[in-house]
Amino acid sequence: MNQEMSANAPISNRPTVNVLLVEDDVGDVELAEEAVRQGGVAFKLSVVEDGVQAMHYLRKEEPFAAAPRPDLLVLDLNLPKKNGREVLADLKADSTLRNLPVVLLSTSAIQEDIIQTYGLDRRCCYTKPFRFDDFIKVMQSIESWFHQQSQAAKP
Repeated sequence: MNQEMSANAPISNRPTVNVLLVEDDVGDVELAEEAVRQGGVAFKLSVVEDGVQAMHYLRKEEPFAAAPRPDLLVLDLNLPKKNGREVLADLKADSTLRNLPVVLLSTSAIQEDIIQTYGLDRRCCYTKPFRFDDFIKVMQSIESWFHQQSQAAKP
């Protein structure tokens, strides 16, 4: 399920952001892709379906050796093979990946999940919305958050 797409009409003059979406639910992938298209979000999405594939992608291991380095990781917490917390721990332990901005997107709104996630030094977490209009708003909010973080990181 490695896919790429970009927004047709960005709502701003912001540059396109390469995003790796790690999501095992096909319906949520389709929602994200449609939200990017209809919401005018300047994302180019690449999609993998589990945490093991995510780490292969991020480390540019086969079959992802030619994949672009993502600017942003959008990560589901509940994944097969390697869950989102394990991916976060791998990122934190890897000096070449630890500064990659990560947005957690999960069906879990349980406070313990969010606290545990923040303990792994990630600053942005969204509960997956059920309505399409809300999914568009979340994708737009993620784009805005990413650009704010990028501007704050500049000297």
